[in-house]
This record gives sequence, structure tokens and C-alpha cells, in this order.
Amino acid sequence: MLVPFSLNGSWARLLLLAPLMAAAGPSGADGSAGPAGGPDARYARTEREFIDSYLDWRPQLATSLGLHRYDGRITDFSAGSVAAELARLKQFDTRLAAFEPAQLTRVHAYDLRILRSAVLNEIFQFEGLRVYTDNPMTYAGALDVSIYVKRDFAPLSARVASLTRILEHAPDLIAAAHTNLAASLPRPFVETAILVARGSESFLEADLVEALKDFPEGPEKAAFRQADQRAVAQMRSFADWLEKERLPDSNDRWALGAEKYAQMLKYSEMIPLSPAQILAIGDKQLAAEQARFVEAGRIIDSSKPAAEVFKSIQKDHPTAAGLIPDTRASLEKIRQFVIDHSIIEVPSAVRASVEETPAFARATSSASMDTPGPFETGATAAYYYVTPVEPTWSPERAEEWLTSFNDYTAEVVSIHEAYPGHYIQFLHLNQSSATEAEKIFGSYAFIEGWAHYCEQMMIEEGYGASDPVRTAKYRMAQSSEALLRLCRLCVSIRMHCYGMTVEEGTRFFHEHCYYETAPAHDEAMRGTFDPGYLFYTLGKLQFLKLREDWKRQEGPAYSLRRFNNAALAHGMPPLRLLREQLLKNQKIYDDIL
Repeated sequence: MLVPFSLNGSWARLLLLAPLMAAAGPSGADGSAGPAGGPDARYARTEREFIDSYLDWRPQLATSLGLHRYDGRITDFSAGSVAAELARLKQFDTRLAAFEPAQLTRVHAYDLRILRSAVLNEIFQFEGLRVYTDNPMTYAGALDVSIYVKRDFAPLSARVASLTRILEHAPDLIAAAHTNLAASLPRPFVETAILVARGSESFLEADLVEALKDFPEGPEKAAFRQADQRAVAQMRSFADWLEKERLPDSNDRWALGAEKYAQMLKYSEMIPLSPAQILAIGDKQLAAEQARFVEAGRIIDSSKPAAEVFKSIQKDHPTAAGLIPDTRASLEKIRQFVIDHSIIEVPSAVRASVEETPAFARATSSASMDTPGPFETGATAAYYYVTPVEPTWSPERAEEWLTSFNDYTAEVVSIHEAYPGHYIQFLHLNQSSATEAEKIFGSYAFIEGWAHYCEQMMIEEGYGASDPVRTAKYRMAQSSEALLRLCRLCVSIRMHCYGMTVEEGTRFFHEHCYYETAPAHDEAMRGTFDPGYLFYTLGKLQFLKLREDWKRQEGPAYSLRRFNNAALAHGMPPLRLLREQLLKNQKIYDDIL
């Protein structure tokens, strides 16, 4: 499926497909269908059929992509519908496997491999991760209608009508959850689903109503209110049911095991390495990053342990009143650095608007990029959301919150989310001639790996460099972000393949990236149901390896700007496919790390 930048974040996008379009295939270099009965024409029809049926079952995804003919619809989660969708995916896997890439134009051959990877990953969601039978979060978060109040892609009356139709299906959704979910569920999944359901209940009961308070009274408002109240009751009853009926009988059988974990790596990212091989790489990288973190701390203050030094520099932060304007100023500074240092092409002068995070999203996000879908033609603004200090908070809580926006970490996060991270990805897509399939399907490792790679790359290029102490503070902030993602890799594999418990995972985050107990526990819990969060680091390492190989290939013609532009010029595929596009030597395609 299309992979978000974060659990509820923005979409990664594509640049130009010119290198693909330039090479002639058996039915034309431009990717055209060719003869009606030829392989390209048959593939084009198959792809069209698959995408239409794929989005028809996932209408809320389609709305987020900007395809508004699907507005007002929600997935049918009934047991028969879920079984039929799995059967359809397997049928298309068979049909797609029958095509020979060598008989297609390069454009179609490329799309075919992206599509096959996406289909196999979807099947793994059903059968490997068992998201519809073992994970109640699937249902707890299914009534997310926030896009209808966040983005004005249609008149408000039309959007209210759409979200009302979705909310009217709340009883069907919860009935399907009761039917589909196994008798005993993994405990971390149940505990997290209860939180998600309570959050959904609160959003529907308070935030959504507040967002529509100015919508005029009348039949439409009355219909919305009735549907919303029923949906609130349904979500409340679901949370109660999970808490009273399913939590007491929950189990600890959430680990994938080494075989399924290897399947996840292969199907979603075309990674041929075993979990053990990747863990060895992760442990080595973690030790090296910890050494860099300690060295940066020593430059700042050699009398204290590195973790204490990092806490001390977090005191350099904006005031509550200055948080948004300071973020705007730093974002502009980062953007100018990208331009002045020829990091990558900035395809548009249009900025992302820095705004306060909407009230209903503040519980789960401190800073995030919200870009429109690739097919959106109405609500095309992009927003960089920053969660402010709430007026009701105590001075102690406000101070604690602002430390996360310290002068150094906040800018590293902005690099990840905006320049040259996710927002630049979005801008490159907007100027692209990418195919429809390439705009819909993407790689977790590519999307998050690119943004994480950008953090390190910008520091390497001198962002924040001045006197040795200030330079070390930026390096320490970037290193802290890297340590978190490395711990995710190590904990994900250890928990799913080697029996590490959530409690042991919590200690690992505490000891190796110096997180306090509560956020360390949250990270370990996430690893139980999102084992793919290792792809932040795996994607970054693959980008670094690809850059090294491409630099050796290009010789004197190499420049960082050329590489970064080229990296975004072929979509957001599994990085194994990107290697094939950029590297001429067949022997090193598979040498991904």
C-alpha cells in the first residue's frame, strides 16, 4: 500500500521519468500501450483494473490522494469483503507474475515491478501481520475523517455530507471488528487500540464538533450530529469491549518470527538479507553512532556524561510565544542553505505554511508535514504543523514541551520534514510526469530513509557549523535522531526474531539512545505492531551506499546536487529498483548496504 511518511503524515512523491522514457521497448519508448493485443497493452489494462479495484476497497486512501470520486465512503470490513479482497490480491499477483519485464517498455517494466512489490506487501499485511484478525487498531482508527475538516477540497456542505455518510457506517465497522478479531489478541495491540479508540471517541465527540461549530443549522447539520453521536457511542463501546473482554484474555504472541520477518523485508523492500545480517549491521552502526554522540558531547562539556550534556543544550529553546515565528524563520534559513550550497533543486518558490497543529491532532504530533495528495487540484496548500504550548499547562509542563523544540533538534526535524526532506519530495513530484501507479505505491524505506538521510547529509555539508561548540550541538542533535532510529532497527529485530520483551525493549531505548522511561516504552510498544520502523535506518543506509556507488561510477562528473536530483527522479520505489536505475554495473545492484 502507499506508505505514509509517518503514521499519519504526508506523501512522498516523484520527479521526472525522463531516463525511463528515453529507452525504447518493444512497443515504443514513451510507455504507450502499443498494439492492442501486445504485452504493453495487456499490462496497461491489467494495471488499470488493479488500481481501480484497489482504491475502490480503500476509498479513504483515495480521498487522501486527491481522488474525490471516492469521498464519503469507507472500506467494507465485513468478513466476506476482507476475504474477497485477499483473494483479489492473490489473483492479481498471479496475473502480474505472468508478464515478462523484458517484453515491456522500460516504463511499464518499472511500474510492473513496483506494483508486484506492492501487491506482495499487501498480501503480507493480510496473512503475515494479520491486520484484520489480530490487530484491533485497524478498526479503532478507521473513522478518521479529519481530512474533511483539514482541507477545503470541496464546499463545506459537501464535505460535511461526505463525513456524515462515513460516520453512519460506524455500527457496521464495529460489528465487523467483533466478527473478524480473533478470540485472543496480542496484548500490546489491545492496549494501543484502546488508546486509539478513546482518542477517536474524543475527536468525534469534541474536536470534530468544534471544527464544524460555524456550519449552519439545518437538515445537514442535524444528520451530521445524529451520525456523529452514534459513532461516538460505537467507538466508546468498542473501547469498553476491548478493555473488559479482550484485554484480560490477551496474549504475548505478537512476534513475527525470523521467517515472516524475512518475508517482510523481501516483499516490502526487496531486501535479500536475513534479519541476523541486518541486526549485525545495526549493532555496528549503533556503536559507531554512540561514539559520535559522546565525542560531540565531549566538545561541548567534557566534565559531564554525553546524555547530561544533551539535556543541558535542550535548554536553548524558543519561548511559547516565539515557537511558531521562530520555526518560520529557521525553516527559511534551512531552505536558503539548501539553495546556497547546491544541495538539491528546489522546484518551486511556494513555501509550506508554518501553522499550529490543529487541536484534534495535537495528542499524537509535535511537528509534522501535511502535503496534499498527488492528484489534488483544489486544496493544494502544504502545511508544516508545530504543536504549541497549551495555555492550560503548568510552567513545568510547558518548559518540558519546549525542550523538544530546542534550537538544534527542532532544525534537524525541520530538515527531515521540509528541506530537503519530505516537502522537497512533494515538490519534485509536483513537477514530474510520474505514472499513476508510481504516485500511489511507494516504499517505506525510500520515503523515511530519504528524510533521515537528509538529516545526516545536511550536517555533513556544514549546516549549523560555526564555532566548535555550536557545531557540536547540531551534530549531537542529529546524532540523537540517528540513535533513536538505530535503536528501532535493533529492537524490531530482537523483539520479533529473538524473544526480546517490551520491557527489555524499553530498557534498550533507555540505555542506548538515552530516552526516559515513558517515551522509551512507547517506542518499544510501537515495535510490536510496526516492525517496519527499522526502515528509517535501512533506507538511510541504502541511500548512503547508493551515493557512494554512484559517486564512484560518475567520477569527476559527480556532485551532491546531481545525486540528490537523480535519487528523486525515479519515483519512490524499493531502493533495490532505484539502484538499477542509477547504476550501470549489474554486479552491484544487489549490494544494497
